[in-house]
Amino acid sequence: MKSYKQRWLISFVTMLTVTMMVSACGSSGSGSKGASTTSTTTETSAGTSKETSTSNAATNYPEKAITVIAPSGAGGGLDATARALSKVMKETNLVSESIIVENRPGGGQAVGIASFVNKDGKDSHKLFLPSAPIIINHYKKEGNSPYSHKDLKPLAQLTKDYGAIVVKADSKYKDLTSVLDDLKAKPGDVTIAGGSAPGSQDHLIAMLPAVKAGVDPKTIKFVSYDGGGEALTALLGGNADVLSSDISGLGQYLKSGKVRVLGVSAPERLSGEFAQIPTYKEQGVEAEFVIWRGVFGPKNMDPAAISFWEKALKDMTESEAWKKELATNGWENGYKNAADFEAFLTEQEKSIQEILGSLSMLK
Repeated sequence: MKSYKQRWLISFVTMLTVTMMVSACGSSGSGSKGASTTSTTTETSAGTSKETSTSNAATNYPEKAITVIAPSGAGGGLDATARALSKVMKETNLVSESIIVENRPGGGQAVGIASFVNKDGKDSHKLFLPSAPIIINHYKKEGNSPYSHKDLKPLAQLTKDYGAIVVKADSKYKDLTSVLDDLKAKPGDVTIAGGSAPGSQDHLIAMLPAVKAGVDPKTIKFVSYDGGGEALTALLGGNADVLSSDISGLGQYLKSGKVRVLGVSAPERLSGEFAQIPTYKEQGVEAEFVIWRGVFGPKNMDPAAISFWEKALKDMTESEAWKKELATNGWENGYKNAADFEAFLTEQEKSIQEILGSLSMLK
């Protein structure tokens, strides 16, 4: 028969073993793969303890293919930018999923933004890549769009371009001032061509320096063409005296000696092949206009998706692959993070409203 001391020792060892087994089970936990859970004890207002669990699970975004929507036809500047983004994102392995570019042209980007807001407004795997006309078309009186950048979530500005006032190489006009003088003295004798309708981007590029120089914009003869290529053909063919366009598409014509650029809407001189072109400001016209291209998500985009794209887009713009795309396409690096991009859009919105107001084209 076992003594009392032996029975006590057996009971103690049994209790100790059970306690260790329970403790081991608790420490192995039931947490999911790739996540950890911690418990925190806090005091409530009643003085009692309250235990809460905080999950540190990492996001799995993106979980499927990304679609970048360019509100223009294939081959245009927005389409080229979207395809460059897709290409570099894959080359740099910044995105594991495939990136598809989809074109939704029409209405000077109005069709694309309407479709995106109404069709893709809850899909964080859809991105939208527009430019300044989404603001212009919202505020102009005729054919205006009910949507603007305020219906989207800015993620990053990617590139910047500038407006240019252009003439044929053998034109009598040698600088911007001489054009503005003629527009004041005999506006009906000067025809300005642009690749978009009155109240749109090319029109505003021409009207901005004219208004700032004191020219009555209602007297200016502006002829709109279906795209910048047709407007340039009109200039070279002698059907227009001046062309209002963006500077990035004019490099080959400058090199061939077919055109002369009288001024650019940049805040300071550009580099490279455009370094000899004076700005509007250098010629006494206090005006500038940035033609930006940027990336947006749905207005109520998932916070995890916002964080992902803010970092991925910043990293992309710092890559050598992206810098090569900028050089190949003649684009200026215009990267702005989400906060700076949104602040810039607010300022440009005011400028656009001012120009449209002076033209009596503000809604």
